[in-house]
Amino acid sequence: MPLDPQARALLDQLVAMGGPPLRAQSVAEARATMAALAGLSGTVDVPLGGIANRTIPGPDGAIPVRVYTPEGRAPFPVLVYFHGGGWVLGGLDTHDGICRQLAHGAGAVVMSVDYRLAPEHPYPAAPADCYAAVAWTAAHGAEIGADPKRIAIGGDSAGGNLTCVTALQARDKGGPPLRYQLIIYPVTNDSLDTPSYHENATGYLLETADMEWFWGHYLAKAADGAESYASPLRARDLRGLPPALVITAEFDPLRDEGEAYAKRLQEAGVPVRLRRFDGMIHGFFGMGAVLDQAKTAVAESCAALRDAFAR
Repeated sequence: MPLDPQARALLDQLVAMGGPPLRAQSVAEARATMAALAGLSGTVDVPLGGIANRTIPGPDGAIPVRVYTPEGRAPFPVLVYFHGGGWVLGGLDTHDGICRQLAHGAGAVVMSVDYRLAPEHPYPAAPADCYAAVAWTAAHGAEIGADPKRIAIGGDSAGGNLTCVTALQARDKGGPPLRYQLIIYPVTNDSLDTPSYHENATGYLLETADMEWFWGHYLAKAADGAESYASPLRARDLRGLPPALVITAEFDPLRDEGEAYAKRLQEAGVPVRLRRFDGMIHGFFGMGAVLDQAKTAVAESCAALRDAFAR
């Protein structure tokens, strides 16, 4: 299908604004660029019961988190959310709008995790923090009004990668049990050699050279990319993982590796739904203020979570 007209208009607007691509920016400049795009999520005023910042123990110090509580009476199911940004960018504020929408729409506590970022903290710091956050939720969920028996995990882009990796860690370490995975246009392999990497190499916001920049900052040494906790598509066995919704975008370099991961899950007997959004670009899920398909994707994600929590 052709590029969605709303996505085309957004890309044209970004080009008109000028500025170098992410890979040509310093880490600090790239972080500021991503922060400036956060307002595209819109709907930051959805009704909620409360929002609170706190810290939880991590493997190497405290981990900041932001807890979004829906309206109603606790305990609620809980979604532990890992933000995108190539393991280098992003944080609690860049994904505030997404988390508000998910908490409201899914009727769940959402705990957004401010895991350690590269290059200051290269792999495996982020996966260690994300698993620690899920383990803490299972042991202490009552502190945030959450039901520790109804835990889902989710994330977008690098956060989608961390969702896949955290599910693998939970399986490999014997828990905690997880109800669901919300995997949004994930990074699943460091090879950067699929048709979608070539078809969508330039011109669609996230570019192939940007992914090279992200991986270069994330990995302390290139060989680490072959590990399953960095590239979950390389995991030898995906059996025993929680059910999943995998969302991809047509005009996204990451499209094929996300869809390959969904296929691997299916082949391993994991209940999985793959939903490709035709005409969309990477990052669209958080752009509900300007992209109608983003609203659809969020609504479908909330419905999937509600269904998983009700089982």
